[in-house]
Amino acid sequence: MAVFLLALGAACCLGLGFVLQQQAAQRAPRSDLLRWRLLLDLLRMPQWLLGTAFMVAGLVLSALALDRGEVSLVEPLLATNLLFAMGLARVLTRQSLGRSGWAGVLLLAVGVTAFIVAGRPQGGGTEAGALRRWLVVGIVVGLTLLLVSTARRMPLLEEATLLALAAGLLYGLQDALTRTVAQRLDTAGLAVVLRSWEPYAVLAAGVVGLLLVQSAFEAAPLRMSLPALTAAQPLTGIVCAVALLGDRLRVTPGALAWEAVGLLCIVAGVVMLGRHPAMPGSTPGAKPGTGPDTGPNAGPDTGPDTGPDGGRGAGSGPGT
Repeated sequence: MAVFLLALGAACCLGLGFVLQQQAAQRAPRSDLLRWRLLLDLLRMPQWLLGTAFMVAGLVLSALALDRGEVSLVEPLLATNLLFAMGLARVLTRQSLGRSGWAGVLLLAVGVTAFIVAGRPQGGGTEAGALRRWLVVGIVVGLTLLLVSTARRMPLLEEATLLALAAGLLYGLQDALTRTVAQRLDTAGLAVVLRSWEPYAVLAAGVVGLLLVQSAFEAAPLRMSLPALTAAQPLTGIVCAVALLGDRLRVTPGALAWEAVGLLCIVAGVVMLGRHPAMPGSTPGAKPGTGPDTGPNAGPDTGPDTGPDGGRGAGSGPGT
C-alpha cells in the first residue's frame, strides 16, 4: 500500500508540474530550443519554478516508491501522471472530458491494473554484471541521440514528440538506476555509492532529460509531447529493470498475453488522453500572458504556423 500511495503521489506531482512547466516554456524564445540557455531563461519564470517544485516532489516520491517496490510495479503507476495533468488542463481550458477523455481514463486504469495483476512483478533476481549494465546504458543513450538528431530535421510538432520520446528513454533508465543506487545505499553505505558511476549517471540523465522535455514543451502544445513522454518512461523503466536489476514477471502464456494487453491499453490511454482537446494547446513561443483562447467563442487549436519551410528557418516566428 505504501508503494501504491507513493507512486500515485509522485504521478500527481509530476502531472501538475508538467502542465505548469509547459505553460511557461511556451513563452521562451524560439532560439532557445535545445540550448542550455533555455533553462536559464525558464529560471526567471515563477510559473516554471512552481512547476519544477512539483516535479522535484514527484521525483522524490517516485524514488521512495522505487526504494520500496519493484520498478516494473512502480512505473505503470507513474504513467497515471497524465490523469492529473488532464485535471489541471481541464481547469485551464474549461473543457469537460467527454467520451474520448473518459475512454482514455478507463484504458489507462485498465492497463495498469491488468499489467500488475497478470505480471505480479517482483524483485529478488540476479543483478546484471558490469558488461550488461554498460550495454543497456549504451543502447538507451544511442537511441536517445538518434531520436534527437532525427528531431532536429523534423517540423516543430513532430520534433516535440521525438524529443519527448528521447526524454522518456532517459527517465526510464534513470528510474532503474535510482533503484540501484537506493539499494546500494541501504546495504553498502554512502561512501561506496559515491565511488560508483550510477549516481552520476542518474544526475546526468535527469539534467539532459530536463532539457529535452522543456524543449519539447517549448516546441509544440502539450498534447504533442506529454503522451510520448508518459508512454516511453514506464516501458523503458520496466525493460531496464528486467535487464539491470533482475526484476521478474510471470512468463506463462496467459500472463504474457494479459501483460501485453495491459501495456497496449496504457499506451492507447496515454495517447487518447494526451490528444484530448482539454490538454493545453497554446501556440509555442507565444508572448507572456497570451495563453489559449478559452472563451465561449474559442475556435479549435490549429497548432503553430510553421510556414513553408516547416518553421525551422532562422527568421520564422510563432504563428498568430
